Amino acid sequence: MGFCDEQRQIHAELWHRVTNHRLIDQLVDNTIPRPVLARYLAQDHRFLDAFVVLLASIVARANCLADRIPGCQLLASFTGRDNTYFERSLDALGDEAVIAMDAPDGPATTGFCALMRETAHSSDLASMLAVMVVAEWSYQDWGERVLPLLDEKDTDDVPFWCREWVELHSGPYFGSVVTYLRKLLDDEATRLSATSDGDAALERAAAAFAKALQLELDFFEQAYDSGSS
Repeated sequence: MGFCDEQRQIHAELWHRVTNHRLIDQLVDNTIPRPVLARYLAQDHRFLDAFVVLLASIVARANCLADRIPGCQLLASFTGRDNTYFERSLDALGDEAVIAMDAPDGPATTGFCALMRETAHSSDLASMLAVMVVAEWSYQDWGERVLPLLDEKDTDDVPFWCREWVELHSGPYFGSVVTYLRKLLDDEATRLSATSDGDAALERAAAAFAKALQLELDFFEQAYDSGSS
């Protein structure tokens, strides 16, 4: 069992709570309260800069050009299609989005941005990858879970901000992204296990994985806190 699967197994209960959260189910059912959706998207958009810093740091610390190229392509996706999705969705949500965008960062937002920047500045590749793997793999997990439910619905019954958010986190391309990141982390963990100081680095990566996963849950819950907007 690789490092990624091992960490997911260790935190199986928390992983399930994240990937089966009510926010995702309500989003697909189109029953999510608009203020909740606006808070979720407005706060999520604020991850983008820290996320780009983290991914760029992973690209810089990767062991070879072959490991860097997919990361560079992923950077272009995050700063292109993902970014325009947020802009269009928040614009469509109107007054609720205006209120949400005026709100300060919630504690989960602050915590996740800090974790991404701290690991990026640490130059610790395994910890950087652990945070990134949690962010992308957990979203792929719920994305693939709800995609069949979405496909059963009439296109006109599903707002674009729902369909596109699910499509961004499911399908072959996003699957290849997650596979790429998981392989980088598993390979780095294997390399570290053969070094004299590898155990300490693996412990840091495991701690980063656990912290990122808890923050994912906290972030979903934060959207339901009307005091955050």
